[in-house]
Amino acid sequence: MILLIILFISAVLSYPLGKYLNALLSYSSQEDKRSRGDIFLSRVFGKSILEKQDWKSYISSLIFFNLIMFILVFCILFFQNLLPLNPDSKDGLEWSLAFNTAISFTTNTNLQHYSGEVSLSYFSQVFGLMWLQFVSAATGIASLAAISRGLIGEKTFGNFLNDLLRVTFYFLLPIAMIFATLLLAFGVVMTYEGSIAVTTLEGITQTIARGPVAAFVAIKQLGTNGGGFFGTNSAHPFENPNVYTNIIESLAILLIPMSCVWFYGFFTKRLRHSSVIFSVMAILLIVKIGLTVYFESQPNQAFTNLPVVQGPNLEGKELRFGTNTSPLWAVLTTSTSNGSVNSMHDSLNPLAGLIPMVAMWFNVTFGGVGVGFINMLLYIIVGIFISGMMVGRTPEYLGKKIEAEEMKWALLAILLHPLLILGGTALFCIFPWGKDAINNPNFHGFSEILYEFSSAAANNGSGFEGLGDDTVPWNIATGIVMLLGRFLPIILPFIISAKMQTKKVALENSGTLRVDTILFGVILLGTVIFVGALLFMPVAILGPIADHLSFLTP
Repeated sequence: MILLIILFISAVLSYPLGKYLNALLSYSSQEDKRSRGDIFLSRVFGKSILEKQDWKSYISSLIFFNLIMFILVFCILFFQNLLPLNPDSKDGLEWSLAFNTAISFTTNTNLQHYSGEVSLSYFSQVFGLMWLQFVSAATGIASLAAISRGLIGEKTFGNFLNDLLRVTFYFLLPIAMIFATLLLAFGVVMTYEGSIAVTTLEGITQTIARGPVAAFVAIKQLGTNGGGFFGTNSAHPFENPNVYTNIIESLAILLIPMSCVWFYGFFTKRLRHSSVIFSVMAILLIVKIGLTVYFESQPNQAFTNLPVVQGPNLEGKELRFGTNTSPLWAVLTTSTSNGSVNSMHDSLNPLAGLIPMVAMWFNVTFGGVGVGFINMLLYIIVGIFISGMMVGRTPEYLGKKIEAEEMKWALLAILLHPLLILGGTALFCIFPWGKDAINNPNFHGFSEILYEFSSAAANNGSGFEGLGDDTVPWNIATGIVMLLGRFLPIILPFIISAKMQTKKVALENSGTLRVDTILFGVILLGTVIFVGALLFMPVAILGPIADHLSFLTP
């Protein structure tokens, strides 16, 4: 019942939210009109935000802004002991951990090789990481808007800073304030006072961390950021105290990724096309949820043949929310590149742990805000191209021909994802950097390494946390993977969009493959599944599947 409530409310709310996002970002075609919002932003941030940019200028602005974000937050983390709002006197982070953390939040990944309440001051959490959670999410949505402008043939790609500021101040900030208020009302902590020492019933003194949690959690969920204020993330009672906050946070995970699908439909004036894409994503999501819930309903395989009561796998679960909400969350968080957790993913049954990996390998089931739909556009281009070649006709998308040049860039972007995952996994399986970090031998240890690089490349941030990953090699390697996995899959679709921008629109006829039909939905679904299976089936067998089969061996 909770599953149906979350999916239904998210889907219903996402439609008007997508329509509002379209109204917010459709300014580029209105050359001579300046909204009050434009006037306000230009007065505060300068008239440069009103200048129109081509794709190269747009990408240059995007990269430069993100570089400045990284440098600034690295300095905040490294020198946090010298900065205010540090009531518990936290030291600055070690350089490789500061490097990894700054890249992680800049790339909307929020992979955490630290425990927030132990390592970070309030200044670092709020003015470093929470700020990045807004602007990194806005970067993804801005990229989708700009690529969409090129695909439909607008003369300009817009202006990056204009898009970023519009999304941050007029979209993400108001929604985050609403969700933060709801979380605060239902018991999530919000204070700038330091940790408090209490005496337990056993007479032991315990230090309880706290902080501005409600504000942090709201944007972490809405922006598919996922980084927890506390080390245990949304399993912590201060981040997620009850079933109501669990539902609110689950809704927040899905809401904006779903709205991006409708935004694209409104922006390109092809709502039926977006409806088909939304349906394909929803089918993938529901199937993954069903499989994960089923696999976790089976007994923990470590109890096989032991004289204990056999029941659902309860290891690593937050039982306050029921046994099915943890598998549900595991799928939602990995399907949307969110990465937050309300259970220990390392404790999932092997086949249940495989499904979140599949979600990150596909990386198109709604995905991260903005970039999830950009990833799906690549599969759309590949699916249309293959279909056109099968019937001997030049494939077309949005009335424009897809030729070998666009196909080349699309395939390169798709193949980059497995290259980062498989290359990093292979490297760390060979050298002691990876082998010395695993706490579980054999197949599960391989799965821990595989999951970490899958999470980094997919800009997800969750992990099989049996892994000792706070070392210089892990921090540097996953930092590089996060960086490449974030920006190359944005830049390459920009190139495709720029090539499509100048092409003439051809009239549809009886030979045109329509992209708003059930047939196209089947083609798109098949493309995602078959390409994903070809790329990742071998490592799935070596890791989670072999781990599952090892328990069946007498």
